[in-house]
Amino acid sequence: MGDVHIETEISEIPSSVGHFSSNCYLLEVHGHQKKQLVHGDAVTNTSLFMDVLGYYSLVDDIVTHLLTLASYVSHQFIQFIEDIVFRDVNRCSKDLGVLSSEQNPRYLCHSICRPVASLTVLEGKTAELREELLVNTRSEVVENNYSYGGVPIFFQGLMLPLFSLRFAWRLAFYSWKQSFSYIRCIQVQVQSIIFRLHKTLRGSSDDIGWLQCTPGVAPVEDGTPRFLELLASIRNGEHKLPNSFVYLLIPGLFSNHGPLYFVGAKRFFSKMGLACHIAKIHSEASVEHNAWELKQYIEELYWGSGKLVMLLGHSKGGVDAAAALSIYWSDLKDKVAGLALVQSPYGGTPLASDILREGQIADKETRRIMEFLICKLIKGDIRALEDLTYEKRKEFIMKHKLPENIPLLSFHSEASIAPGVLATMTHIAHAELPWLPLPNLGNEEPDSFGRQVPVVIPLSAAMAVCALHLLLRYGEKSDGLVTCRDAEVPGSVVVRPDQKLDHAWMVYSSRKKNPSEPDACEMCEALLTLLVELGKMKQGERK
Repeated sequence: MGDVHIETEISEIPSSVGHFSSNCYLLEVHGHQKKQLVHGDAVTNTSLFMDVLGYYSLVDDIVTHLLTLASYVSHQFIQFIEDIVFRDVNRCSKDLGVLSSEQNPRYLCHSICRPVASLTVLEGKTAELREELLVNTRSEVVENNYSYGGVPIFFQGLMLPLFSLRFAWRLAFYSWKQSFSYIRCIQVQVQSIIFRLHKTLRGSSDDIGWLQCTPGVAPVEDGTPRFLELLASIRNGEHKLPNSFVYLLIPGLFSNHGPLYFVGAKRFFSKMGLACHIAKIHSEASVEHNAWELKQYIEELYWGSGKLVMLLGHSKGGVDAAAALSIYWSDLKDKVAGLALVQSPYGGTPLASDILREGQIADKETRRIMEFLICKLIKGDIRALEDLTYEKRKEFIMKHKLPENIPLLSFHSEASIAPGVLATMTHIAHAELPWLPLPNLGNEEPDSFGRQVPVVIPLSAAMAVCALHLLLRYGEKSDGLVTCRDAEVPGSVVVRPDQKLDHAWMVYSSRKKNPSEPDACEMCEALLTLLVELGKMKQGERK
């Protein structure tokens, strides 16, 4: 068969992989016969079929098909790798701007992988084909000015550094972002602490006496000289309080826990033959609730006696009575003759505001403590204390105005802060104990059922401490709970006695009594007498 020249031409055979490239090579086999070999894009687009020179056998056909199958599998694997690399390169080019819009990363990856696949297909066939493909690859690189696929070869080695740079940049950006968030959070917390500290230290400095600073409020009139004249005449035995009224005494906050609250004054008026009552209201209820209760109470007294009712409220009782007249004046205008507010926080009190002010340090903890004491321990309503804050009083007064044609009287005093007051004991209640063979206390005789003993506490000492606190912190004079400026009702006649009287003096008797000074009952009589005179003056003005 040496002289037999068999020239076999490898024709273009369609396959499922793709199409053949136009680049072909003629190989000389045994120095005689040539065949045309297709290469180039055989890995990515075509299937390569080879024929053996000299004879055609079944073994050669099987080998040819195996090579085709291997080429197809290699193509699919390389395509998978290309897709992965393409996505990374595309993201890198977008983030860092390395590649221009004309450069295609997929072509770069395809160009890198194509020569390797071509060599894999032709490996084992001929050394000449391998060398020719390698020479063709090198020549293509040289012709393209050290570039392959339109992208410089040196860029192929920069992929890992670019990925590292991208990772480092993202890590640095995330760290910077987290650090900025932490700094911002700390800054907000510091600002919040500073604001709360400033609000706590500032307290009620901007609220005390706000009524006097409000534009358009009615001025007050000083009635202290006339009050002192009436008080002196009462001490001399001249009682001018008429019997034509029903006198209603309205207790203040926590009065339900002091059984002697207003008891001495009621007994004093009853001995004079006057109709006097103590309002049976829940002192620890809200102002609006007590206003409704007082409205019902006043109507019952009026329809039961046929007399006008003269009101005297102490502390929160004065605020409750003023609220009843403000809200229900249309129902009470023909039943109430006048109102005297004794040491009442009509404008508010700094103690309630300082305790329940929101936004200050430990505001939630303080509120929970007060809710436990008022709501759980003494079965009251936290709104009873809230309604005495400056915020609530401003809201209520702006919404409900006091009637202008009713006689109003405001009484306030200043507590003593002398060291001797710290030892003063105040008599607030009686406790009934089983009969014991003890010395008789007072004029009461022991009986078979038990003995009443006085309950005394250092209430005056507590008021002195509170008054000193308000004086040092705000520079305001007070009776221990209510500042003098907040107790003055606009449009009223104000009584400012020179005597040092704390907030509890008007309703609870002290064990230390000075006979040369008036007591609480005489004070109340003088106030009601002055209120009756104001009512007569109002009636004269109407006529």
